[in-house]
Amino acid sequence: MPTRILPAVGDADAVRSVTTLLSQLPDAEPVAPVVDSTQLIDTLARLAAESVDELPEVVIVHERIGPVPALELIREVALRFPAVGVILVTSDASPGLFQAAMDYGARGLVALPLSYEELASRVQAVAQWSVGVRRHLGAGGDVFTGVGGTVVTVSGAKGGAGTTLTAIQLALAAQASGRSTALVDMDLQTGDVASYLDVQFRRSVVDLAAITDISPRVLADAVFRHDTGLALLLAPAEGERGEDVTDRAARQIVSALRSRYEVVVIDCGAQLGGAGAAAVEMADRALLITTPDVVAVRGAKRAVRMWDRLQIRKAEETTVVVNRHSRATEIQPPLIQKITGTAVAATVVPANFKELQSVVDAGRIHELENKSSVKQALWGLAGELGLVKAPDGASKGGRGAVSFRRRRES
Repeated sequence: MPTRILPAVGDADAVRSVTTLLSQLPDAEPVAPVVDSTQLIDTLARLAAESVDELPEVVIVHERIGPVPALELIREVALRFPAVGVILVTSDASPGLFQAAMDYGARGLVALPLSYEELASRVQAVAQWSVGVRRHLGAGGDVFTGVGGTVVTVSGAKGGAGTTLTAIQLALAAQASGRSTALVDMDLQTGDVASYLDVQFRRSVVDLAAITDISPRVLADAVFRHDTGLALLLAPAEGERGEDVTDRAARQIVSALRSRYEVVVIDCGAQLGGAGAAAVEMADRALLITTPDVVAVRGAKRAVRMWDRLQIRKAEETTVVVNRHSRATEIQPPLIQKITGTAVAATVVPANFKELQSVVDAGRIHELENKSSVKQALWGLAGELGLVKAPDGASKGGRGAVSFRRRRES
């Protein structure tokens, strides 16, 4: 049986060197190389969605891959696709780096410049390990998919756009449909998830920042279980402590949550920091909340362009959600789509703060009445995004189940 090998190499010269050697290996089946970390994860996710058997046995990660650093990328691959063996190609073959690579989930390390004998030996060993893992876990059937949970980030075009309200209601809708759901407050300096849900909890996302291996027990200690069933990972009470959550820590935290919950909703706020940028980059769906006014739409356009410049996310991979919508406003969703260059959610959230004021002031946003037009819209949005579990007997072509009759269709 041929060994499928997927190279992840960003440098053109290195691509030629790696692919040339791989093509000479016996029983090797190199596939088209990917040039960055995003393309690698997307490719593996697409293959895993078809079948675990479609995944390559070996992934080769070059040290200069980007934008996610090589070791962080290896950790994400190991967590999300545990039957794939990863080899790190690096010019630093020191014992320290070798140990770090193993700690992050690599199955081997090959030094530069590449040697045919060393590469062949390492690929063969890792491929045998991968085949053994798949054979051992073969009886697990659909349980062993390697894809992980769905991660959705919610960011604001400006402060007060409705980011936290949207994130909470999306998470509540997913949880109510029967999916295990985590809600993360990544608005590290000014996060209000705890206030909206009337929660007092001494642990926060900062408690996970310095931990190199987040075990299920460590994660459980940092998470607060809300009465609604949501798992809450809160922002720190002292905003200055948010600086402890680096982009590296954020990637590790998101990966740990993805591996343990079916849905992970992350409130990133309106200010982009390293941690929020990492979360947006890793997300399956990135939402940008705007209101239909000039200032907010300009802010949305500015955010989209910044994400693209920083190689965090492309405009076409971002979904804008229009909050406080009214048919009387001059700025309508089609115009916002044209200005931002993004997709715009078919579901819009109506301008009806009177419905929200009492539960917001009481810190009981989870008790918002079912007849609320705002709640209906946001839970409808959860259905549009595929975050809710369809009821038994529902047609496969449905857009997701929600608990309300009122839905705005495109």
